[in-house]
Amino acid sequence: MLSKSAQDERHDAQDAQSAIDSQDDSTPSLERTPRMIVVGIICTLIGGTMWGVNGSVSKILMDGYGTSPLWLACIREIFAGLIFLICAAFATPHSLKRAVTNVREYPMFICTALLCVTLMQVGYLFAIHWTNAGTATVLQTLNLVMVLIYVCVRGHRRPSSRETVGVLLALIGVWLLATGGNISALSLPLPGLFWGLLNAFSCACLAIIPVKMIDKYGNFVVNGLTFLLSGLILMPFVRPWEHVPAYDARGWGLLAFTVVIGTFAAFWLFMIGVVRIGSMRATMLGTIEPVMATITAVMWTGAVFTPADLVGFVLILIMVFLVR
Repeated sequence: MLSKSAQDERHDAQDAQSAIDSQDDSTPSLERTPRMIVVGIICTLIGGTMWGVNGSVSKILMDGYGTSPLWLACIREIFAGLIFLICAAFATPHSLKRAVTNVREYPMFICTALLCVTLMQVGYLFAIHWTNAGTATVLQTLNLVMVLIYVCVRGHRRPSSRETVGVLLALIGVWLLATGGNISALSLPLPGLFWGLLNAFSCACLAIIPVKMIDKYGNFVVNGLTFLLSGLILMPFVRPWEHVPAYDARGWGLLAFTVVIGTFAAFWLFMIGVVRIGSMRATMLGTIEPVMATITAVMWTGAVFTPADLVGFVLILIMVFLVR
């Protein structure tokens, strides 16, 4: 089953890459490749939902069990990377061998590991640590603005009027989140804002940089190598074996969830969506993540949002549907 899934994914990635390169959305993609688009939409929505829930689970592990954000990032990356590589060994062994033995690809794998995995995992967890899962994931949604800048520069075009309005709404939304509507005060911790924006930048990189490598080697191989490399890069600084939190059965269960479901499954499904429907559409559909994160943050972690926070959330989410 893994092999069949990998073959379908590689086939769809080859079809999608030309569309991503051209950035031409004038022809309805659903009419061109219906199966590819439907599968991509479903996978992106499920992956985004898992990410949203994972944010609140991570908050519980950090606040309830004293887990360091760097420790959690390192553990998630190493074990999720190993799961990806095990799947690659069964599904696409030849692609895994080609990727490992092609030394010329190593700089790109390291670059992807740093920009698309390390920065994203560390940035997201520190943003949650300083704020909450809902706020962190809404700030992450600003990656769409960054993807838009990339698309405009690459396509040698200016943003449309809709896109300009969307960007302005996003900036107002960030201002409301940061100040609570009071220009003389900062209600959002500055470190939380910094890490949230850094996480958004890394998410934009994730929607762009790995697509050609996934086309060449497959989702399992690329995610496996980049996650494992990122975890190994963090290991000398974190030394996770020296600072294991005192988990009970619930804590170990939450840790297993954040590795297997919130990291491995979520990244796999999201990247399936990216290679099938393109970075812009996947980013738009991924806005289900902040919705789920906000709901679970209120229900599970007792997060409280002010009216200004909620207006800021809405403005940033409106931006998603204006920016195409």
